[in-house]
Amino acid sequence: MRSSGDPLDPGLQHLLAVWMPRQRWYPAKGRGVGLVLLGAAPLQQVSGAHAGTDVEVLVVGLDSGDRLDVVQVPLTYRSEPLGGADAAEVGELDGAAGHRWVYDGPHDPAYVSALLHSLQTPPGARLPPSGTPARVLSGEQSNTSIVVGADHPDATIVKVFRTLHPGANPDVEVTAALAAGGCDRVAAVRGWSSGSWTGRSGEQVTGHLAVAVEFLGGSQDAWREAVAAAETGAPFDERARQIGAATAEVHLALADAFGRTAMSDDERQRLLDGLRSRVDWALASAPSLERYRDALRRYCDRIGDLARLPDLQRVHGDLHLGQVLHSPARGWILLDFEGEPLRPLTERTRHDLTLRDVAGMLRSFDYAARFSTVGQLDPDVVAASGRWAGAARDAFCAGYAAAGGDEPGRHAALLSALELDKALYEVVYETRNRPQWLEVPLHAVDRVLS
Repeated sequence: MRSSGDPLDPGLQHLLAVWMPRQRWYPAKGRGVGLVLLGAAPLQQVSGAHAGTDVEVLVVGLDSGDRLDVVQVPLTYRSEPLGGADAAEVGELDGAAGHRWVYDGPHDPAYVSALLHSLQTPPGARLPPSGTPARVLSGEQSNTSIVVGADHPDATIVKVFRTLHPGANPDVEVTAALAAGGCDRVAAVRGWSSGSWTGRSGEQVTGHLAVAVEFLGGSQDAWREAVAAAETGAPFDERARQIGAATAEVHLALADAFGRTAMSDDERQRLLDGLRSRVDWALASAPSLERYRDALRRYCDRIGDLARLPDLQRVHGDLHLGQVLHSPARGWILLDFEGEPLRPLTERTRHDLTLRDVAGMLRSFDYAARFSTVGQLDPDVVAASGRWAGAARDAFCAGYAAAGGDEPGRHAALLSALELDKALYEVVYETRNRPQWLEVPLHAVDRVLS
């Protein structure tokens, strides 16, 4: 097994260079990068059930010269193929240990067992026993989530962070603080793991590698419910109102846990500069925005006229319908407090505007409404989806205000600016990942600018 600081051997480097760019979580799509080993650690087996299988966690740097993305790559090495895991095979490797089959760790029970054993757990937390059946959730985009013991009383979902940053990951820090404060709108934390690797300047840094929380069996995410309602034209207003109320409850709990601060002149300038820099980044990253260049520049000129801004606090940072679950026993639950994966960690842990979360949810209602109408040319169908989204958006804001959140309508200009900011992020994301969906955020850009 390798140690931190050892070179990545050529055979494994070739396997990873071919395999990683095909993964949804790969952060360097479209960029030529060199692979650098920044850290490596074996995970100890806890039983003989996986004898002959080695497990290790690699921290790999994707170096493009002016940028270094740091990713976590858990691997297992087996002397025989793992049955039913062809889709998770990284490749085959010959080395000192002989011929080995290399697998993406989260799909191998040997890694899952070792990972659960390595977790740090808060007092009273319980995890499923070693050997409990596990499955990887499909559809994950930025990380890899593993459900362990879906039918077990201590069912747990473990999120393996793929892009790493030094310091406390907010999904660990925030969720633990909310659960400790008695907020029942989040899943209880069962454990987490940390690791160290070499930073860009050669220093040793430490960050979170994974977090485990309770798995809420029988739950349905709000995205699926909203899409199903939008497709049939069924109203979603009452559920949107309840989600708005749950969001306000979480914002109030976040303020209790981490406090609020008045926006200083420097912070106001940072916010305005951030909104402007998002425009520059988006224009440089998405050719489809070229026709909006002049309008976006005029928007940047006007943005300094925003009136007095609300107080700042910790927020979710990437709130949308897919981050909300409906539990038959618990009601609406907010998940995944990691923030936007493309933002630096220092930005995602900074106090921010609660309206940024509101804007993210408003954008999500647009996506749900348009899910079944992408490419639709019938103007009546498109108009109907717009009315559905508008009603859901209004209901969400009403529920948010009724539960004690700051009335979104009091900050209409700021909310529009934050919604545009989110839409520009979406344009870049869709350009890189789902170009057939570009029309959805572009419609929002057009609406806000006009």
